[in-house]
Amino acid sequence: MTTDLHCHSTASDGEHAPSEVVAAALRAGITMLALTDHDTIAGVPEAVQAARNTSLKVVTGCEFSVRVGWGEMHLLGYFLPSQNEELESFLAGQRESRLERAREMVSRLKGVGVDVSLDDVKEIAAGGAIGRPHVARALVRASAVPDINAAFDRYIGFRRSAFVPKDLPLVENVTRLISSLGGISSAAHLREKATKKALQYLKKSGVDALEVRHPSHGLELRETLSLRAVHAGMLRTGGTDWHGESMAYEGGRLGEIEVPSAWFRSLQSLHEKRVSG
Repeated sequence: MTTDLHCHSTASDGEHAPSEVVAAALRAGITMLALTDHDTIAGVPEAVQAARNTSLKVVTGCEFSVRVGWGEMHLLGYFLPSQNEELESFLAGQRESRLERAREMVSRLKGVGVDVSLDDVKEIAAGGAIGRPHVARALVRASAVPDINAAFDRYIGFRRSAFVPKDLPLVENVTRLISSLGGISSAAHLREKATKKALQYLKKSGVDALEVRHPSHGLELRETLSLRAVHAGMLRTGGTDWHGESMAYEGGRLGEIEVPSAWFRSLQSLHEKRVSG
């Protein structure tokens, strides 16, 4: 079983529709895929339908942005219910916050003489949860920058002229929601921030797992994080964080990161225990 527990579609800031993500995953030989778009699970039904009668199983996932002791952290949620009023209400609020953030970024861009509009950003997002990559693509389309990386470096990256911080929910509030719905939470791509002390804090805050295997984690770091996760009593996850071929991390194309089947079974076991308990 080839597993990828972190990828994105046009439901948020990915390049491909959920059905196209499924097709790419099948070509890569993946048999277990978590679609983890930012602040939405809207792409999951299309992905599930596309995977029907194939060798691929789609897990309902979502990538939340949360506030932790050192600032912002991304939190992956797995095995979420496809229809739940409390979850949908929370995610709708987060998407509205994303829209307001984009509105302020556009205002700041105009303040430094860059002619982009919120309508441009919305058109690029095409109904998906809006994120900075959509603003970056609007900047490229307006010929304000040559590429997406330049958009972040020049305008919308941290401490740049049009950067706007997020209004973030506390990590413990989001882990509580995920757990109450039978879901499993995992701290995403922490890199060197995943110290022993940080993992103890996250465990106490209700985080179930640590994303050990990620394109931004080298082999030595992966081994270190795996040992730290076990020591902290956390499960382990991994994935490519795939947004599309033109946005893929080095070593982060679909099928290039192998997540041990045992890791996934441990996640599934905890999920089943929560649902039945």
